[in-house]
Amino acid sequence: MNTAMNYLTVLFVFALLAAPSLYGIAHDRRIDRQLRQAGQARRDVERLSRRTEFTTVA
Repeated sequence: MNTAMNYLTVLFVFALLAAPSLYGIAHDRRIDRQLRQAGQARRDVERLSRRTEFTTVA
């Protein structure tokens, strides 16, 4: 019983120490995904505007 309690205590302390880091990693990945999507949208708009510049007749 004492060994099991020690094991659970170590796991609990590890979880307390690792939780903020794991939360930060998830937050950073979400921001990276949003930046990637914004960059892709910007490239799509630029590509469309370039197409219209070359296809319009002056």
